Amino acid sequence: MPIYTGRGDDGNTDLRNMERVSKASPRIEAYGTVDEANAAVGVVRPTGYDDVDDDLRSVQNHLHVVQADFANPDPDEDDPRVRERHVETVEGWIDGYDEELEPLEQFIVPSGSQSGAKLHQARAVCRRAERRAVAFAEAHEGVNRAALLYLNRLSDLLFTLARVVNQRDGVSELNPTYS
Repeated sequence: MPIYTGRGDDGNTDLRNMERVSKASPRIEAYGTVDEANAAVGVVRPTGYDDVDDDLRSVQNHLHVVQADFANPDPDEDDPRVRERHVETVEGWIDGYDEELEPLEQFIVPSGSQSGAKLHQARAVCRRAERRAVAFAEAHEGVNRAALLYLNRLSDLLFTLARVVNQRDGVSELNPTYS
């Protein structure tokens, strides 16, 4: 199968049901930005921590589910869909990693070790993906709410992981001075 088909040369693309839509549509913006978030998570690995890397590998698979979910305007029961269990998994990871950290009392500057800073960047891309997904949901009925919740929780996980990795790497968090 060739990588190029020419079908998108007119500025349109196919959805899962083969409906043609503009590449600038809110749906395509949403799942395209989720793809960016997935690539940003991929750049982080390996962090040097097996538990973090295993969870990030799972996150990348989840993000493929989010993309498939957004690309399908008429899902069947067997189609990939974000489920509440995906959100609960991420919440469990956050709770577990949060036990390693001191409570956050101030904003922090997104920085740190190489992996920590990349996790902060992935978090920022994930937040953009969430904004695009919300815009998509506002423009289309029937968008899977669990997928929106997943992106929201994922950005929290990436923030928490950035803090954990920085702590494990012995890098102190910096607070903004607002000066």
